[in-house]
Amino acid sequence: MRAKKGFNLRQVCGETIVVGEGKENIDFSNIISMNETSAYLWDKVKDGHEFTAEELAELLTEQYEVEYATALADSQKVMKQWAEAGIAE
Repeated sequence: MRAKKGFNLRQVCGETIVVGEGKENIDFSNIISMNETSAYLWDKVKDGHEFTAEELAELLTEQYEVEYATALADSQKVMKQWAEAGIAE
């Protein structure tokens, strides 16, 4: 999977959201809010390189006290959510 270019994290009124920048990414019908953990992952992969659920799980286990199996399940879930939101492909 790859994060789509032009989507960046922003802090708005204490919330972390993903904002589409550029004409091709402007769609105000969907605001993508992220918690601290998903924002951490997005910040690590936003440069457009390919990533896998296993790589995200490794990032989670390095940053947080979480078992690999839990991190992997959470990574798969967040990847699905990002794809459905149209910010990753």
